[in-house]
Amino acid sequence: MWRKIRIWLDKLTPAQVITGYYLLAVTISVLLLSIPAVHKPGVKVAFIDTVFTAVSAVSVTGLTVVNISETYSVFGYFVIMVILQFGGVGIMAIGTFFWMLLGRKIGLRSRKLIMVDHNQFALAGLVHLIKEIIKIIFLIECIGALILGFHFLSYYSTWEEAFLQGLFAAVSATTNGGMDITGKSLLPFAGDYFVQLMNIILITLGAIGFPVLIEAKEYLFRKRSEHEIPFRFTLFTKLTTLTFAALLVFGTVILLLLEFQHYFKGIEWHKSFFYAFFQAATTRSGGLSTMDVSQFTLPTQLVLSILMFIGASPSSVGGGIRTTTFALNILFLFHFAKGNREVKIFNRELDQNDIIKSFVITTLATIMCFVSVLLISISDQQLQLIEIIFEVCSAFGTTGLSMGITSSMSDFGKCVLMVLMFIGRIGLTSFLFIIGGKEKKANYHYPKERVIIG
Repeated sequence: MWRKIRIWLDKLTPAQVITGYYLLAVTISVLLLSIPAVHKPGVKVAFIDTVFTAVSAVSVTGLTVVNISETYSVFGYFVIMVILQFGGVGIMAIGTFFWMLLGRKIGLRSRKLIMVDHNQFALAGLVHLIKEIIKIIFLIECIGALILGFHFLSYYSTWEEAFLQGLFAAVSATTNGGMDITGKSLLPFAGDYFVQLMNIILITLGAIGFPVLIEAKEYLFRKRSEHEIPFRFTLFTKLTTLTFAALLVFGTVILLLLEFQHYFKGIEWHKSFFYAFFQAATTRSGGLSTMDVSQFTLPTQLVLSILMFIGASPSSVGGGIRTTTFALNILFLFHFAKGNREVKIFNRELDQNDIIKSFVITTLATIMCFVSVLLISISDQQLQLIEIIFEVCSAFGTTGLSMGITSSMSDFGKCVLMVLMFIGRIGLTSFLFIIGGKEKKANYHYPKERVIIG
């Protein structure tokens, strides 16, 4: 029997195995969140809500149907933080880290799984990548927790509560988990620009991509003897950083313009700026908010939905179609309009397969979100269309922002969101390979014929 199971497992593609691991993580998370000790005395949570919370935590989305601070105990907070770590950094990364601590050798199959989980192209250097990811993320979280913990001493009566809030906030922001134990996200700190700025920094460090952080570390901590040699950042780092910054600036400016005569009317310029800046940053996949987004106008809500649909960078803690996918789409459209088939940027030419892949991912994501909106609009007809679109984009982008409708949705609607959150976490590339199986090369070709398009 075990031999048959082993043979069956060997036939699975790395993408299918990774999906199985994340499903197992969800199952274990459901069991952990079902332990009576994780709940506050007298609190009972429906099974569907426990599953929803588990999926949301594993996919580091942050959409919740229960109030975390009112539902879970301190032990429950730590359980959620552990789940967020596994979901954010990646199951293969955490698993490999513990495997290395035990002194075990990382085999070829494990390396292939890491490669799929973190969207890498080659097997070389994967173990080093995992070591660097773990060290950098934990260091960021520790520093963030200490800074926020000391700052929260002015908000909370005991140091235990202040540092617990600081730790949870740091983990949630860095993993882009979007969960909170304040009960009101970051609304209590709407006037505290230091807390907002710290969260923006942590969200950005988690969402910009692990390879970017590793290259930045290598650049900053070079040996003196290496300073004479020009440091060359990879195309991925350049493109990701530029796109991430452009989306942040665009989001901030467009929110200020759209809400200038509405939500921001009569509010001081610095408060308006931080409202817009924070919302633009959190749509990358953060999910935390300093205000009720349902109070924004319809155009602003649509813009936020698009930003969440784009999401974070590849090989990061976030979801969505990813920043590089969006960038490749825009670059190809620009070059195609100029009559060029090749896409060139930063003195490099992009691979045609990557351009095709970006359009496939965007098309599939659009269809998936459209179908989800359609299904939820059928099952939850009491909801407005913009509320459904916003919730769907938030789930797919593993963002966690909400217009307050999650808890009132039907069980079917919650299941649709859970599927979106799960796919958003494993990535559309892995999802495609789950359906299609292993990549195959054609043994023959038919004669080519042109088709009229456009």
